[in-house]
Amino acid sequence: MNEILLLVAGLLGGAVNSLAGGGSFIVFPALLFAGVPPVLANASNTYAALPGYVSGTIGYWNAMQAHKDKLVTYGLVAAFFGYVGAELLLVVSDELFSLVVPWLMAFAVTLFVFGNRINTALRARSGERRGLKTLGAVLILSLLAAVCVYGGFFNAGLGILLLAFLAMAGMTDIHAMNGLKLYISSIVAVVAVARFALNGTIDWYHGSIALVGVTIGGYVAARLAQFIPTLWIRLGVIVYGIGMTGYFFWTAYFA
Repeated sequence: MNEILLLVAGLLGGAVNSLAGGGSFIVFPALLFAGVPPVLANASNTYAALPGYVSGTIGYWNAMQAHKDKLVTYGLVAAFFGYVGAELLLVVSDELFSLVVPWLMAFAVTLFVFGNRINTALRARSGERRGLKTLGAVLILSLLAAVCVYGGFFNAGLGILLLAFLAMAGMTDIHAMNGLKLYISSIVAVVAVARFALNGTIDWYHGSIALVGVTIGGYVAARLAQFIPTLWIRLGVIVYGIGMTGYFFWTAYFA
């Protein structure tokens, strides 16, 4: 039953990632329900999400060419601070991480609910003032560093934070933004997964089942995207994410 649960969760998570984002809200809890300890479940969730990041980056590669001057700088920041986030996860016990998870889930769900409004507002303001001129390159890169630390520590919600960062950096082309979002996510995930693997903190068996589901679900959903209302998917993810957050708060603090 655990294998079936993870495969179905992976299929749904991959489909949701392709259509609206938020697949980690499905895959991460499924790993916990399958009996994977919290820290291993979080690391395995990052592993399962990695192929989707890489394939998405390839798909958006042409859209990113106008911003290729940012690839090296953003890549180096993502690699270093993604590693820092992964190291932070490795020093946290399962007991402490179980107490932190509800707050991380609540933060990620809130970002998912309001992310589009935040990003739209930030893009509008950044377009007027050309972000970097006002905020400064150092502040922008510091913000990226903080986002990558979060991504190395906890994968859910990373894409929304990266879109907000890119809007603050002055970008307005949503296709280029999605490409850079996936490019940065790929590097954070590669570094984090490598560190987790060296530490033996990935459940390869259960994580690989979820990975297969995520890969298939993402591909199928991308081919059928025109027939599926994105709004319904978003509403379903929000309701599910709120429910899971409530469940984690209950088990961590009241059960």
